[in-house]
Amino acid sequence: MNQTQLELGGRTLTIETGRVAQQASGAVTVRMGDTMLLVTAVMATTPREGIDFFPLTCDYEEKLYAAGKIPGGFIRREGRPSEQAILNSRLIDRPIRPLFPKDFRNDVQVVATVLSVDQEADPAIMAIIGASTALSISPIPFQGPIAAVRMGIIDDQLVVNPPVNKMDESKLDLVVAGTREAIIMVEAGAKEVAEERIVEALRIAHREIVRICDMQDAFARQVGKPKIDVPESPKDPEVDQAVDQFLAQRLDQALFNPNKTLRESALDDLRKETIAELGPQFVDRLPYLAKSFEAKVKQRVRGKILDEGMRPDGRKTTEIRAISCEVGVLPRTHGSALFTRGQTQALSIVTLGSIGDKQKLDGLGLEEFKSFMHHYNFPPFSVGEARPLRSPGRREIGHGALAERALLPVVPTEEEFPYTIRIVTEILSSNGSTSMASVCGSSLAMMDAGVPIKGQVAGIAMGLITGDGKVAVLSDIQGVEDALGDMDFKVAGTRTGVTAMQMDMKIKGISIDTMAGAIQQAKEGRFFIMDKMDATLSQPRAAMSQYAPRMLTVQIHPDKIREVIGPGGKMIRKIIEDSGVTSIDIEDDGRVVIGSVNGESAAKAEQLIRDLTGEVEVGKNYRGKVVRIMPFGAFVQIMPNQDGLVHISQLAEERIERVEDAVNVGDEIDVKVTEVDRQGRVNLSRKAVLQEAKGITNGDWVVTERDRGPRREGSGGGGYRPGGDRGPRRDFDRAGQRGGDRR
Repeated sequence: MNQTQLELGGRTLTIETGRVAQQASGAVTVRMGDTMLLVTAVMATTPREGIDFFPLTCDYEEKLYAAGKIPGGFIRREGRPSEQAILNSRLIDRPIRPLFPKDFRNDVQVVATVLSVDQEADPAIMAIIGASTALSISPIPFQGPIAAVRMGIIDDQLVVNPPVNKMDESKLDLVVAGTREAIIMVEAGAKEVAEERIVEALRIAHREIVRICDMQDAFARQVGKPKIDVPESPKDPEVDQAVDQFLAQRLDQALFNPNKTLRESALDDLRKETIAELGPQFVDRLPYLAKSFEAKVKQRVRGKILDEGMRPDGRKTTEIRAISCEVGVLPRTHGSALFTRGQTQALSIVTLGSIGDKQKLDGLGLEEFKSFMHHYNFPPFSVGEARPLRSPGRREIGHGALAERALLPVVPTEEEFPYTIRIVTEILSSNGSTSMASVCGSSLAMMDAGVPIKGQVAGIAMGLITGDGKVAVLSDIQGVEDALGDMDFKVAGTRTGVTAMQMDMKIKGISIDTMAGAIQQAKEGRFFIMDKMDATLSQPRAAMSQYAPRMLTVQIHPDKIREVIGPGGKMIRKIIEDSGVTSIDIEDDGRVVIGSVNGESAAKAEQLIRDLTGEVEVGKNYRGKVVRIMPFGAFVQIMPNQDGLVHISQLAEERIERVEDAVNVGDEIDVKVTEVDRQGRVNLSRKAVLQEAKGITNGDWVVTERDRGPRREGSGGGGYRPGGDRGPRRDFDRAGQRGGDRR
């Protein structure tokens, strides 16, 4: 057993190998505090035949026993991975994928299993470090190491690896992964943080990354196994030269076309023509001939951009494609928007639901529910393909989560807007940056739905081309530039600051200075896009769709919650049935949210709830029902579960001999609360209400319709002269104390 340690963010990171999982190609346990993971890396012994890509699989396994939980559902065991587990699997994959030899074709699987969590140390960051270490000590030809840290801003201070349970207080959630020399991957959510602050966080993060990489290198020298050799694919200069000569006058005509469909069709025709023309000459080298054609296409696209600043669709490096925005495109949905940028088109639809529609999360994190969701769909017709429809894959889940993170900082709180908000983005056409199109479309759709968001959110995807010491940063990349370029860097935000970022590399990293320039260029592009969006709809609509539910919030004392719910939910079901509302959701703090399709039903439900939970007020009149008669008086129900006694002497103005002379069971009468004694018993008076109807009160001067002068009943108090300028009106309480003057 071998072990290494490093102080990181005020806690000790411990990596150990040699005790468990000894049949894996590389295996380590990673521990920080009471959070512990097992990370393994396994390589197939032989390459996979007939493929032209590196078959890497990364899995992040959440075991609920790690947090002392038993899984929900009927079978009570872990099933399909949670959304967060899928996102963490992508976090592991993205920074390590570029660091394998380009001709390596052996299957490699990395599995990070969470064994224990303490809600302080971040298991996702530990999984990335563990994956790099397991690969570094194995015979797998990994060209690392890499490391990752999470940066936060708490109390306006940049913090390295802040505790997970403090991240709600942070304005920034930035994951940075890289090598000693460069940054390879960035994933961020932010509460409108300035670009300059993010660059500062990147610099601090990279200093920590260097330290962690040094630790891994020392550990690998101590316990690592020799790496296997990966032979490079042989070159064929003769084929390359023939392809080069054949394409010399043909390639640009097919390649440089702003229309994706026409360009791809022309390139496909040119590929077939090249193989048909040169195939007989190189009949024994046809696979390499096809490979050489693709290499020439990539070389020409990159060279044209670096040498002439000209992109395949004719744009300059900072130029944004044509943009159009439409809102309210679907008649019965609560909000909708169609965002089109070039040949990328996203339709975003907003649905508003009750608080009870929140999503329940069954994972290792602290969060149990969420009331804002964004889902992203990428159907095959969006790229002109015919293939079976499947459930969302890792890419769809990742893009949906990125857009959700970008939009969340502008979404109102439940207290401000008591709805569950679900947005679905359907990609109708794809030619680069669909995830950022979904951000723009969703922002417009929320405004169309009348959601009071803080401001418009726009997103843009940036690209990078490098070669011969030259660097070109591209704004608003399209599909071919993503496929043949070196970087996919997405930035979303408002006019105030950044709300989300995501960067992936195909090369071994990017310098922070180059990245800082890309961030600034993205800001300029983002503002250009927001100008187009604002021209369509710049503020949330004042009124929601007539088809959206109406939510009314009532605050009750938490001790009264049980009375609203009733035994087995009997009372709350009755309120829903009697009022006709669609839903009633009760929070632990006593907040009751009533959902209804019309205001009348909501008002009725509100009154029923207030009747159930209100406190009896002395001096207030109530309409009640006689529920029981005794020789000494009648019991009247003035609120649900609240009766009061009207003594026989208080049932009528005149003296009566029998209670039945005034009321019977089932009668509805008006009564006044005269007293609530120390035992909570309520005394009522019908006589007082009858006297008030005649203008008579106990202890106050009042004026009746027939009496234009002051009249006094009882003792104490004062009076006023009604009407005109006869003198000041004075208010008195029941004890006769004078209040202010008013006319």
